[in-house]
Amino acid sequence: MNYQGDGSNAIARGLVGEVVRTFGQVRLRVFGTSMAPSILPGDVISVQRAGLSEISPGEVILFTRNGDLAAHRVVAKTTTSSQSYLITRGDRLRENDPPVSSSELLGRVHLIERGRRRLQPATGLSGSKRIFALLLRSSDRATYLYLRLAALWQRPFTGRADS
Repeated sequence: MNYQGDGSNAIARGLVGEVVRTFGQVRLRVFGTSMAPSILPGDVISVQRAGLSEISPGEVILFTRNGDLAAHRVVAKTTTSSQSYLITRGDRLRENDPPVSSSELLGRVHLIERGRRRLQPATGLSGSKRIFALLLRSSDRATYLYLRLAALWQRPFTGRADS
């Protein structure tokens, strides 16, 4: 979930961090495709403040880096002699992100809203989602087609049968 654009987006990204740190939670609309098929563009994620020690591999977290926001899955925890880090990766991405420090961590994603549905984020990819993620990693075209089909699937049927 990366945001790009003008200065007003940079201000909004900064406010997100302040809202989570002050009030303990925030809701955001997702625009990126890095977490497909688990989180899709247009989904709204609810994030609760959490410390690095409270996060487990498999959970989806929101973090900030260089003024950008990202919601990615934790694939591992690592500790150096002085500090602990989370290793994250978007479900459809091939490479891990650079380690996430406690100062970059904003919180864990605890709810995904997709249309009228409220989903609990999975702590890993199920068999079918794992297959889709592998396919989506291999091709941006496959991702585009998957997202188009998912959008059609979510749209309620509005046709009428003629008698």
